[in-house]
Amino acid sequence: MATTSPIWKNEPDKHDYPAAANYLSLIADADLVDHLVKKLKKAPLVTYKAKDLLRASGLALLPLDDAHVKEDLAKVVKGVKLSPVLLVRGSIELGLPTTIADGYHRVCASYHLADDTDIPARIVDLPQLGKQVAHEVVQQAAKKRSGK
Repeated sequence: MATTSPIWKNEPDKHDYPAAANYLSLIADADLVDHLVKKLKKAPLVTYKAKDLLRASGLALLPLDDAHVKEDLAKVVKGVKLSPVLLVRGSIELGLPTTIADGYHRVCASYHLADDTDIPARIVDLPQLGKQVAHEVVQQAAKKRSGK
């Protein structure tokens, strides 16, 4: 789309954590959400390619005409720094995708600029209990599909 590259902040915005908690509350109970958000606040900043974040999350690329993608692209053009994204790591063993808890639109905007854009992120793992429960759910679904 353009040759402009996003400029990133060194820290997520304060409002990103409540936004991540709000999204996570749709797919996890309150205790797990609180645990993940606390860990996200302390997690180190790492970088991932836009294309890899979309692939790992299993999410579709939002179009250029999406209002939030357009807004983030306009920020990039103006030189406004974008906030790093907040992630919960998936599990290849369980078939669980990475969850973009906050920043999906920023990932899509960055991808439109260049799919290999480096995006700063904070990423945390599900606690072991969460992985165990997810594993049991995956096993039960497989048994239902196979009729056993």
